[in-house]
Formats: sequence, C-alpha cells, structure tokens
Amino acid sequence: MLGLDSRAARYTWTAALVLLVLYTLYLLRDTLFLLVAALLLAYLLYPLVQLLDRWIPSRSRGPALAIVYLMLIGVLVLVGTELGSRAAEQAAALSQRAPELLDKIRQQPPSGILPKSVESLQQTVIGTVEGYIYQHYREFVSVIPKLTLQILKVSSNLIYVIIVPILSFFLLKDGLVMRDELVSLIDPGPARKLTEEILSDVHLLLLQYMRALFALCTITLVTFAIVLYLLSVPYSILLASIAFPLEFIPLLGPLVAAVTIIGVSAFSGYPHLLWVIAFLGLYRLCQDYVIAPRLMSAGMELHPLLVILGVLAGGELAGVRGAFLSVPTLALLRVIYKRIRLWRLSSREAALVQ
Repeated sequence: MLGLDSRAARYTWTAALVLLVLYTLYLLRDTLFLLVAALLLAYLLYPLVQLLDRWIPSRSRGPALAIVYLMLIGVLVLVGTELGSRAAEQAAALSQRAPELLDKIRQQPPSGILPKSVESLQQTVIGTVEGYIYQHYREFVSVIPKLTLQILKVSSNLIYVIIVPILSFFLLKDGLVMRDELVSLIDPGPARKLTEEILSDVHLLLLQYMRALFALCTITLVTFAIVLYLLSVPYSILLASIAFPLEFIPLLGPLVAAVTIIGVSAFSGYPHLLWVIAFLGLYRLCQDYVIAPRLMSAGMELHPLLVILGVLAGGELAGVRGAFLSVPTLALLRVIYKRIRLWRLSSREAALVQ
C-alpha cells in the first residue's frame, strides 16, 4: 500500500532505532564512563570480597564489603603518605626547574649528524634526544596548555573519585541480583542459555583483565621506582608515579612514560642516559613478551595490529577514555562473537542430526 514495502519499512525503522540508541549513548557518554569505571573497580575488588565473604558468616556481603573498603582506604592513605609525599616534593622541585629546562631546549641547537671527533655513545644518544626535542619544540609547547587544561578539567571533577567507589559498592552488593533480573527478562530457551553463557564469559574476562592490568601497573611502579632510584635518576619516584597510571592506557601510555623519563633525565643533566634507555627497552620486552602473556587469559589475546588500530580509534572517538577502554572493548567483542559463533554451529549440528 502507498508503494511501501513492509520489509523495507521494518529495516528502516530498525536502523533508525539503532541510530537513536547510539546517539543517546553518545549524549550520556560521561555517565556511561562513570558506570564502566565503577564496574572495572568492582571487578578489581571482587576476588577479595568473595574471599572474605566465605570466611565471614553472614547472609549478606555487607561485612565483607565494609572490610574491603576499609582496607582500600588504608592502602590509599599509606601509599599517599609514603609515596605521594616524596613524589610531590620531586614534582615541586621539577616545576621550579621547568623554566630552566625549557630555555635549554629552546636555545640549544640540535646535534644533528654524528660528531667528527670520536665521542662516547652516551654523548651521541643525548645529542640525538636533545636534537629531536629541539626540532619539535613548538609541538611540545603547543601540547602543554592542552594537557594542562585536561588536568584541570579532571581535577575539577574530583567528585567522581567519590561517586565511582559508591557505584562499585552497589555493583558488588547487588550485582548478582541485577544479573538474574536481566536474564529473567528473556524467555526460557536457547536465547536465555546463550545470554547466560555470554555473561559468564564476560564475567571471567573482566576478572582476568582487571587482575592482570593492576598487577602490570603495580609491577611497573615498583620496578621503575627501584631501578631509577638505584641508577640515581633525578625525580625517580615522581617518574615512577607518572608511569603507573599511564600503564593503564594500552600502547600510548607506556610510550608517553618512556619519552617523559628519557626527556626529564636528558635535560636534567643525568650522565648515564644510555642505561636508562637500555632499562626501558629491556623492561618493555620483558613485560610484553614474558609477564603480560602469563597474566592475561586466552580471551585477551588480540593481534598487535588490532590493538594499535583500536587504541588509535578509541583515542579519536573519546580521547584518553577511549584509548583506555579500547582493548577491553575489543576483547569483549571477540568473546561475544566467539560465543555466538559456537552457538550457531551447535544449533546447525543439532538441526542436521534431527
């Protein structure tokens, strides 16, 4: 009737509904990121909550959750007092020297070609680093105001530091009930079974991912603090503290941390820069090919090219948030795709047997 095909109309309405949902999610992106951050924190605390819940005789998880959150506050206070105070002192000292370092970058010409006289490899490395930074000085200076504005923006939203743990508390307390309610909305049958299997796979994946990611970040913090301190690198605790949160951002975070450590060391007059570069290279190889594969589950195995493209695409779409969520999102899509594919194959085999 009226020249409209019912099938084409149905597809059109479906496409319009999908676009409307995507646009709504885009408008709610800040709230959704808070929810995702709370979910990841909940999965980080979940194993400890489960362990204490088994030991404490109680009908609810309330006592276990209270103990876990008290332990979390205690650890944060202890780390903030011991490590944070030293990092703050070094940050203040570095900020006082910042104008001097910037003048040195601006005024010193690039080393360019290797020196005619035979000098040590250390001199060559330092000259190369200084020359590169000098050539890209304007780019670095243009990035600093943007980075400062981003930091101020995050600092102005410190209320999120309170909201995220509160949301995580409720997710830990009533997460299983929410899951059962979600599954109950689906009629019993193959669709409900598939949903339960997908939720189970996602649950295991997020548990493994958060445990591995936190372990990798902690190993980075401890290793960098010890090695840089033993090498007498200036501002070692501050640099290790910077590398810790950057480790949460795949690919780009470790690269930014390495460039920051090398740049600060070079322009602070550190005489053994080659040792720092060698340590950073060896540590990255060890973590990427020895530590991380042992900590990550099989479900997190993603091709490096896919990780690079995912991080870049996530950064373009949502900045640092998108880069941070790119790898777990790709892993989740991979797990869901594999589960649906297995379900379809099993359904076809069952139909052929009948």
